Amino acid sequence: MKTHNFSAGPCILPQEVMIKASEAVIDLDGIGLSLIEISHRSKEFVDVMEKARSLAIELLGLEGKGYKALYLQGGASLEFLMVAYNLLETKAGYINTGTWSSKAIKEAKLLGNVIEVASSKDKNFNYIPRGYVVPNELDYLHLTSNNTIFGTQIKEFPTTSVPLVCDMSSDIFSRQLDFSKFDLIYAGAQKNMGPAGTTLVIVKEDVLGQVSRQIPSMLDYQVHISKDSMFNTPAVFAVYVSMLTLQWLKDLGGIAAIEEINDKKANLIYSEIDLNPLFEGFAKKEDRSSMNATFNLTDDSLKDTFDAMWKEAGISGINGHRSVGGYRASMYNALPLESVGVLVDIMSDLERKA
Repeated sequence: MKTHNFSAGPCILPQEVMIKASEAVIDLDGIGLSLIEISHRSKEFVDVMEKARSLAIELLGLEGKGYKALYLQGGASLEFLMVAYNLLETKAGYINTGTWSSKAIKEAKLLGNVIEVASSKDKNFNYIPRGYVVPNELDYLHLTSNNTIFGTQIKEFPTTSVPLVCDMSSDIFSRQLDFSKFDLIYAGAQKNMGPAGTTLVIVKEDVLGQVSRQIPSMLDYQVHISKDSMFNTPAVFAVYVSMLTLQWLKDLGGIAAIEEINDKKANLIYSEIDLNPLFEGFAKKEDRSSMNATFNLTDDSLKDTFDAMWKEAGISGINGHRSVGGYRASMYNALPLESVGVLVDIMSDLERKA
């Protein structure tokens, strides 16, 4: 029986990517050596890294616009600190929309003055703040584009003269945006790109070199740029799989093509949530994420029945985060529309049986 993988991350990857990656672990492109045993300085892996970096810039429409792509380690959690180390001189602003932005704020406060420009904490982060004013004196404004735990997503980003930094860990490459609005974007690979182990950073070079502090080499974006993401041994397998996934996305038609598919998946599940009286969505409708649909049963006595039904159907990974409870269906790029249809059918069957 096919398993329908709704895991929030690490999450589903394209099957053809998994097959090619597994073959490369035994023999990379017929060279007689495994991907994970060759030198990261070898021509074979240098080519992988260069392609992974160029594909990221190309897919985001940032070619020739002064941006560099880096594949680093430490996850988005290390980027919380690296962003502040490289950009925070006097004061930084953060929009607090959930657990991960709260953690980013905590790390940045270790290095300087940080203010919360807006927050949705008052409603357990079930909406995206609007109508806030961005102070002009900020070194940067930090946002989290998609909130995996709470199922909210920023639909419109602020227009400001302040440099924009965005954590796009859970929705990068999933929808069309004007990515040139951002001076720095970072994203853990384990949602839409590859396995855990590497983090993509897209940074506009002219925003760097503005702070007076001495930055440790491993935390300095300029050091990593100068070494083409090879300052230290990179996560070779995670970078390789990310490269394969980005090539898969390009071959599919790029971000425009995957956005159309993602919209169909989101519309399908949210329509069922709104029409089925046994379910209610957690996030405000206007702020719902196309990547993570969070919802609850309206009658908790049906939990055991519903859980048994979706497990029997081969569905995996839809238990909600403890901060929200209920259920969370993560619908990243590689999740087929068919899988969402199976979940929706189970939800509909529950209503008929109740």
